Amino acid sequence: MFWHLKKMDWFLVFLIFLLFLIGCIEIFSISKEDFFDLKKQIIFFILGFFLMIFISFFDWRTLRENSFLILGIYFFSIILLILVLFFPEIRGRKGWFEIGFFSFDPAQIAKISLLILLSKYFSLRHKELYDLKHIFISGFFVFLPAFLIFKQPDFGFFSLILFLWISILIFSGIKIRHFILLILIFSLLFGLFWQKILKPYQKERVLSFLKIKPEDHLKLGWSQRQAKIAIVSGGIFGKGIKQGFQTQSGFLPEAKTDFIFSAIGEEMGVLGISFLLLLYLILFWWLFKFSLSLESNFAKLFSQGFLAILFFEFFLHVATNLSLIPVVGFYLPFVSYGGSEIFANFICIGILQSFKTHT
Repeated sequence: MFWHLKKMDWFLVFLIFLLFLIGCIEIFSISKEDFFDLKKQIIFFILGFFLMIFISFFDWRTLRENSFLILGIYFFSIILLILVLFFPEIRGRKGWFEIGFFSFDPAQIAKISLLILLSKYFSLRHKELYDLKHIFISGFFVFLPAFLIFKQPDFGFFSLILFLWISILIFSGIKIRHFILLILIFSLLFGLFWQKILKPYQKERVLSFLKIKPEDHLKLGWSQRQAKIAIVSGGIFGKGIKQGFQTQSGFLPEAKTDFIFSAIGEEMGVLGISFLLLLYLILFWWLFKFSLSLESNFAKLFSQGFLAILFFEFFLHVATNLSLIPVVGFYLPFVSYGGSEIFANFICIGILQSFKTHT
């Protein structure tokens, strides 16, 4: 056991812990007197940490070679995504199971299952990717969870699923003409979605962001305006923990989750968010370097796919907080409050650790 633990990538765990610590400081600042959310976040992290260690003891090659297990996990996630549509809305969408004080997001299971399935599929067909049919077959596996997530509705996570698929295709070595064809298909589908599928409030978010309807922008752009005010008012050194006016007064919505980057900017300043961005830069570089060191196509694709997921979540969270894109509701990985996200990411990191310890 000691030999196994010694072989694990503890620098990766250290980077994640630093991100978690920054998040905990801000959650502490936002929390009320009982610090209930902070206590839950710490429990989530500890459980996720031990879950990572537990998973790392399993040989990843068993997962790679067991297609029935991979398909079982995939269809289990599909069943969960179907069942959740019959549950009451929580925070504006039918995407949560409530279990006591814990809300569980089945889309996180779908994210993991799809990452494993696509890594397996293209690791076996690495040389066959030039055949367009394999791209469309993989697209079928992507369509099922993407459609169900869109029905919740969660356009942000829907876009994450599509981004994961495209990233795996690129990492697998898709031909340029096939990639251009996919772009054309997505362009046509977007037009269809806009006309027939997107709900009015989703269209309003985009139109408000583009300022096509200035009278609605004042109403719909409230969250992002407060986020920008929070970041700008923080200055270089920040206003201090529990001292941010936007954060503490409630003007900044979802400060523990969707807008925690702005909360950190207000209370920790430019120095705080610069350190945060530096940690993410090191994390992304470390994961990419790790993926290149792997010989197995499955392990390489899984690692690069997980990197793509983290980068996409990070980029969209920061871009939303800076008003570069409309609000999509993404958490900041390892920083924002939320148990489902932490558990899902630690499961993936546990598989990465298995790549390192079982070579």
